[in-house]
Amino acid sequence: MPLLQINADGDVPRCEGGWGALSATLAALPEGAPVIVMIHGFRFSPTVPGQSPHTHILSLEPVQDCWKAISWPRHLGFGRDDSSQGLCIAFGWEARGTIWAAYAEAARAGAALAALMTRIDALRPGTRVEVLAHSLGARVTLQALAHLDRPILGRAVLMAAAEFRRPTEAALATPAGRAAEFVNVTSRENDLFDFLIERLVPLFPDRALGQGTGRGSANWIDIQLDQTETLDALVPLGHRIPAPDLRICHWSLYLRPGVFGLYRALLRDHLPLATLRERLPQRPSRRWSRLFAPPRLGSILPSGREA
Repeated sequence: MPLLQINADGDVPRCEGGWGALSATLAALPEGAPVIVMIHGFRFSPTVPGQSPHTHILSLEPVQDCWKAISWPRHLGFGRDDSSQGLCIAFGWEARGTIWAAYAEAARAGAALAALMTRIDALRPGTRVEVLAHSLGARVTLQALAHLDRPILGRAVLMAAAEFRRPTEAALATPAGRAAEFVNVTSRENDLFDFLIERLVPLFPDRALGQGTGRGSANWIDIQLDQTETLDALVPLGHRIPAPDLRICHWSLYLRPGVFGLYRALLRDHLPLATLRERLPQRPSRRWSRLFAPPRLGSILPSGREA
């Protein structure tokens, strides 16, 4: 069973079909097979028909008729009945309602994620759990760190993270945060969304992670995937990712061709962060530099789609 559905019920994880499925799957995994948890962002709910991530991006066979509904697990290399491909966990949480409610709920879901990771470690000691998260799913991931008393999280790839520098610094200062690695994947396409959450959510002025943390650390790297220098530097590493077509988009970091090849290398093959740091620019482009760049052929937004 390459894909398990596990949902946060507040701060408690619930496994679809019972925890025996997790125990059996972990017991059958070959040595070195990855355990990857996928975490969605805003607007999804595993309990609301038509809004479940388990019939959308976290499904092997998305059934929702939506231009954003691509299968994350298949693009990560899962889908065969073969234990050597590892275990993929689709982690759902209640991200509906207002942005304020979802932001607060993400902290509770983080506690549920930590409980899940702790259970995995108890069933298969020494397992390092990898994470792929989008938007508020990045906050779920980072909030989990304070609830872990052991270094269980291996590496997290955070796409268009809807989180701020201050809580991120606090999370990275925990023992689990210091032991893990983080890839913060950004794009100036997401500037509008970063700007909006900065104005709407934090109690005190803070910057979203779209501009990075501003920290130099061996266990954190920012990758701006609409930066020409970044895209050029990835080609010799085997990752040819075309430049984005859009000026505004919150989802391009999992929709663009080639991005999942990079994510597989990071989560399955453990591409060293030092290798990326040696090659990639470490200074982000200015906010709004994409939105207000000279016009190109094509529209700002894709025809018939929302940002």
